[in-house]
Amino acid sequence: MSSGKVLLGVLAGVAAGALLGILFAPEKGSETRKKIAKKGEAYADELKEKFNEFLDNITEKFERAKEEVTDFAEQGKTKSEESQKDAKAARS
Repeated sequence: MSSGKVLLGVLAGVAAGALLGILFAPEKGSETRKKIAKKGEAYADELKEKFNEFLDNITEKFERAKEEVTDFAEQGKTKSEESQKDAKAARS
């Protein structure tokens, strides 16, 4: 299971627990709604931050892989050119 899914599950569980705790608290409805809205905003901000970190991590890994593939292709091209030179020299 990917760490992104685990993180999302944990955040959803925390949000559900907080929501249930607020709903069963003995306060006026307007106060409860304000608390729910504040908690929702906090969780949304935290989720956005984690998602951005996840995207940054994936982007970094993609760029690293792209560089490795480019380096590998360059090495292959160099070896191919050397083989062609060797083949021409052998024919001469």
